[in-house]
Amino acid sequence: MSDSIRFILNGEDIILSSLRPTETLLDFLRLNRRLTGPKEGCAEGDCGACTVLVGRLIDGGLHYESVNACIRFVGSLHATHVVTVEHLAAQNGTLHPVQQALVDCHGSQCGFCTPGFVMSLYGLWLTTEKPSRAQIEKSLQGNLCRCTGYEPIVKAAEQVSQKRPSALFDPLEKTRADIIARLWAMQGGDTIEISEGEDRLIVPGSASALAQVLADEPQATVVAGSTDVGLWVTKQMRRLNPVVFINHLTDLQKITVDDAGLTIGAGVTYSRAFTIVGEKIPAFANLINRIGGEQVRNMGTIGGNIANGSPIGDTPPPLIALGATVTLRSTTGTRSLPLEDFFIDYGKQDRHPGEFVESIFVPYPAKDAHFAVYKISKRRDEDISASCGAFHLSLDAAGNVEDIRIAFGGMAGTPKRARTVEAELIGKPWTEATVMAARNAFDADYTPLTDWRASAEYRQLTAKNLLIRFYLETSGAPQELSRFEVLA
Repeated sequence: MSDSIRFILNGEDIILSSLRPTETLLDFLRLNRRLTGPKEGCAEGDCGACTVLVGRLIDGGLHYESVNACIRFVGSLHATHVVTVEHLAAQNGTLHPVQQALVDCHGSQCGFCTPGFVMSLYGLWLTTEKPSRAQIEKSLQGNLCRCTGYEPIVKAAEQVSQKRPSALFDPLEKTRADIIARLWAMQGGDTIEISEGEDRLIVPGSASALAQVLADEPQATVVAGSTDVGLWVTKQMRRLNPVVFINHLTDLQKITVDDAGLTIGAGVTYSRAFTIVGEKIPAFANLINRIGGEQVRNMGTIGGNIANGSPIGDTPPPLIALGATVTLRSTTGTRSLPLEDFFIDYGKQDRHPGEFVESIFVPYPAKDAHFAVYKISKRRDEDISASCGAFHLSLDAAGNVEDIRIAFGGMAGTPKRARTVEAELIGKPWTEATVMAARNAFDADYTPLTDWRASAEYRQLTAKNLLIRFYLETSGAPQELSRFEVLA
């Protein structure tokens, strides 16, 4: 056992043996270290004003990702390198090329959001030598500019990529070997436990240690990416005790590929899953691209999106439509079940005390099948959707529906299949008449609620019309979609 969290902040080793389990990185930086470059704009991971980079050893290399410090807990930072905007400029005051480009291109007015933009662009600069405009815009999805406008900021990114100076100027490139050695020294298999009054935080040394921790503490709050749990603290002011951090566990960060499908560890982030999922299931990857901004995707995990049981989680509908299974682990072993059976009721999952989500197996879409996912939200990269629908269709040689799986989130207390609609379609010709007759069966499958995201009527109509859209796209007539835009 160990009693301290260790990480590197810019160039300094940090050792913390006294720490609240829900202390955010942003509060630690601003209040404890007086690093005031990162700002608090939204406290929910939306605006990006608090963006910093966090580096971690992965497969022997040092990889940096942009994250939201406002919802990232300090307890999740063991054996990482945290980099803030204060670390970029040279000791003589010379700005980093990314900073200088923003000055030259007039990319800042009030300046509140500028440090966050700098760090997002810096993360892109570190990993992509000549980014396309699409890559630049993707890197800035999680940053909100209220006054400057994005065009000067994009131009700054283009400018710095075209006039890339020697990497030796960069503080991270100059010290990379040293940082790797220091992080290796922090690595270890010990479980960390820190107590402060009644509060406790635990960082298990392995997946087996996690199973034992949860056997001893079945009511503990497990935190992977904190893109959801972070808001419990910053918005709902919840006290969480004890908190178990698992984002460092390599046992849960593996992706295995075989002929049948993908096995995705519960700790795999959206960003890490994106490439391999894009190769095997492109429609699913397109959805991942619409989950929050880059910072959220770098933190959030597919396993966490499942384990929290939210009825509006984005990944369960496509996973259910594909027939995914979830594997749960405890000290007594593992068990697997269809993902659709994991969700029992609102806030209730089929997870026994002491169990945790270990992995998700995702079958590939059936041969010659049609698979699509549609996310409905107020903003393209919205963290939370009003509804999310997935369709997996197989036709026989005659053009009849051999099999179809339809699943929606945001339409009920759990992610749920539209079994009545499916029954109305199976065995019938895949035609407009069949689809138009079956769409009303959504009323038997779902009774959605009205909330700030959308009304019940809107959600129901959206589900019906997404079925029509799916039909038009699979029948080769997407241009006819306008005929149905106002269909009620």
